[in-house]
Parts: sequence; C-alpha cells; structure tokens
Amino acid sequence: MRIGLIAPPFIPVPPVSYGGTELFIAHLAVGLKKLGHDVVVYTNGESTVPVERKWLYEDSEWPIKGEVHGSLRDINHCAWAIADAQRDCDILHLNNAPGLVYSRLVPQPFVYTIHHPYEEALSEFYRYYHDVTYVTISNFQRFRETMPRITTVHHGLNLSKYRLTTEKQPYLAFIGRIAAVKGTHLAIAVAKKAGIPLKIAGEIQPLHQAYFDAEVKPHLDGKFIEYVGEANLEDKNELLGNAMAMLFPIQWDEPFGLVTIEAMACGTPVLALPGGSVPEIVEDGVSGRVCKTVYEMADYAAKLDQYNAADIRAYAEKNFSLDRMVRDYAAIYEKVLAGLPVTEESAGVPVTEEEVIQHRAIA
Repeated sequence: MRIGLIAPPFIPVPPVSYGGTELFIAHLAVGLKKLGHDVVVYTNGESTVPVERKWLYEDSEWPIKGEVHGSLRDINHCAWAIADAQRDCDILHLNNAPGLVYSRLVPQPFVYTIHHPYEEALSEFYRYYHDVTYVTISNFQRFRETMPRITTVHHGLNLSKYRLTTEKQPYLAFIGRIAAVKGTHLAIAVAKKAGIPLKIAGEIQPLHQAYFDAEVKPHLDGKFIEYVGEANLEDKNELLGNAMAMLFPIQWDEPFGLVTIEAMACGTPVLALPGGSVPEIVEDGVSGRVCKTVYEMADYAAKLDQYNAADIRAYAEKNFSLDRMVRDYAAIYEKVLAGLPVTEESAGVPVTEEEVIQHRAIA
C-alpha cells in the first residue's frame, strides 16, 4: 500500500521543538514504513523524517500570521500535494482542512485526522465531505462531531526514545506553550501551595508574550520557580524523567495532550485538571490524578510516593505505544480501500478476506 501523508507546510516533520501534529506525522510515517508500507510525506524542505519526502515550500513559517485554515500557503501546498499524490498513492491521509475540498476531484479515498478542538464552522465544513473517513484523537473530540464515517485513534509514542527514570528529584515539571489556556500560572500556584520547586519549559509565542510578562515572569527566581526555555526530546527526557510529577492544569478542552504520555513514558505521574481528553489519558491512581481544583492538585503533589515509575511506564506501553497507533491506522486504511465501513469497534481491527467477500455480496 502506498500512502500519501499530507502535513501542513508550516513546521518541519518531525518538529525541531513545537509541533504536535508534525510529531504525530513523523511517528506514523516511520511506523508505517516499518510495517512494510510505501510512504511519502508532503511537508516542507526542512523536514528530516526518514521516508520519502516531497515539498513545494523550502522553508518553515512559524508562527504564522493570520488564521491557519485560511492560509494561502496551506491552500497552495494542499492542492499541489494532492495533485502529485493522486498519481501513484492508494490512499491520501490529510492533517489539514483545506485539502478536503479536493476529495471531490480525485478517485483515491481520503482519511482525515482532526487535530484541533471542536469548532462549529469547521464541523459544518466537514459534513459536506461525508465520503471522507475522519479520525479523532480522543473520544471526547469524537462525541462532538456528527460525520457518518468517524472513529478514534489515540496517539502513540516511540517509547524507545523515552528513558524510564526511577529515581526522582525534588521538583515538579510543566511543559507546554506558555499560554493562559495551558495554565502555566496555575502550575506556579500549585508549586507554591505544595512547597515544591517547579521547572517550566515551553515556547513563548509573540501572541502570548504579554501573558508571560504579567503572569509568569514575576514569579521566576531561577531557583524555586525556574523557566528553562524550549525543550527538545533530550530535554524532555531529562526534565520529565527526573520530576516528581508533571503538572497539566489545562484550561481548555484539549483534544489530546501529547506531553502527558511523554511524562508517563518517562515513568512520571501526571497531575491534571479535567479538560477535554484528560480523563481518557490519565488513569486515577495508576498514571496520575485528575484533580478538580488547584488546591486538590497541590494536595496530591504531596502524595507522590504512592506511584511506581515502572508501573507508569507499563501503563504507557499498554495504551499509548507507537506500534498500537500505527496498527490502528493501517487497519483503517485497509478497510477504507476494501470499501468497508470504519466504526469505533472496527477501527483497529485488520480487514479479513471474509469481510471483503461479505461486503461485496451485500453491495
């Protein structure tokens, strides 16, 4: 099977620092190649994912100016990528909305992973393309959509890239964009209430500079509350692996917090507020705690000795491995190409010859 994975053109695949969607695409591409599939990634010229790569734009552009879904660069990139992919790809996997319009014009089937939170205008747009198979990254996200062909595949990680650290250091960690919706200021409040130092890592985008200056910077002393800059993979292994816990005081309905499973992969529990997909990812008492308030989060920060790093890592391996995610997507592609319906129950189940024969008989 030849699969065309179409990424947005703004950030390289894999990303140098920020870029959850691009990290997902890199992991999926490598995993599919490992399974023996022929994969081409449509991205930008700075990408280094070790599969076939094609691009229209040489350089990255992040952060972009204006609305991402209305970007002329993205529209142009999608049109070019799909025109190229339809020549020899069996299936096209989109990760950005503009490409959907071309599903009416080419014969190949489309799979589209929805990476963003619920937006009424986008959901209305999606409903016009009812032949596309949609994949949400959490059940919370899926339950808000009404497209007829839709299923959920949780993200997975290449766990070999993350080190299990059993000996923890006396600090808490926060990793994410420095923004009000990510709750950086609440992580600071938790650390102060718990009396445990906090290390903060993440990108400060121009849009959120004022927030950083007003809500975060005044608390930084380089000792108890410390900002360590952006974090690459090695930084994450160090910061998350050594932390007593990672704080995830999310203030919006995030579809899937990838950093939460990165922490678990390092054997570190997650203390989170219950936004979006959090209850699907964090299992109370096993991989962390879903807290109702900042006060409760601070209380649980003082009870972290109940967690076993190896057990948390095992939880991540069982539920959020890259192999599981890749198998789920490969099974979806097979069912779509066979003309079989994809449901929540069938999403990760490989297609069988009996199913194909039965479907053809009904048709």
